[in-house]
Amino acid sequence: MKLLSSPTSPFVRKVLIVLHETGQLDDVELVAVANTPTGPDATVAAANPVGKIPALIRDDGPALYDSRVICRFLDHRAKAGLYPENRLWDVLTLEATADGVMEAALLMTYEARLRPEDKQFPDWVEAQWTKIDRSLTALNSMWMSHLHGRLDMSHIAIAAALSYVDLRHDARNWRAGRDALAAWHKGFSERPSMLATQPQP
Repeated sequence: MKLLSSPTSPFVRKVLIVLHETGQLDDVELVAVANTPTGPDATVAAANPVGKIPALIRDDGPALYDSRVICRFLDHRAKAGLYPENRLWDVLTLEATADGVMEAALLMTYEARLRPEDKQFPDWVEAQWTKIDRSLTALNSMWMSHLHGRLDMSHIAIAAALSYVDLRHDARNWRAGRDALAAWHKGFSERPSMLATQPQP
C-alpha cells in the first residue's frame, strides 16, 4: 500500500500514529506529495477527487480517503480495537472534534500563507480560533476521564490535533486554563508513536 502524505499534515500524522501503534508501518510506503488547496498534486487528485491528503492507495481496491476512513480501515485490518464497540459513539465524536480542530487550524494557516496580506480576513481567522477554543475547553471539562482510559482512536486524533496547534499556532497558548488537557498531552506525547511522527516546521 502507498500513503500519499505530507510531513506537516496533522491528518497524515493521525494515520502514521495508527500505523505505529498497530504494527503496520512496514506494510505501507510513504509517498511525499506537494499538495496545496490551490494546486493539488496530480497523484492526489487521481486517488482522491477532493484533492486532499492523506489517501491510501491499495492493490486490491480503490484508494481510501479521508483520514477517518483510513484509520478505521487500518484498525480493522490489524484488529487493534481502536474503535471499541462499547465506547464507539464517544470515540467517533471525539475523533470528529479533533478533526474539526485540525481543519480550523489548517484554515488559519492557509489564510496567512496563501492570501496577500491586504486580502486576509482577521474576523474569519478569529472565528476559526473560536472553534478550536471551544473544542479544547470541552475536552478539558468533559472528556478527561475518557482520555485517561484505554487507548482508542480518539486519543490519537486529539494528540495529533493538539500537536498541530502547537506547531502552527503556539503563540495562542491553548494550554492556558486547561491544565488537565495540557498534562494529558504532555504524557501522551512521550509515546514512541508520537516521538516517531513529530511534525517538522
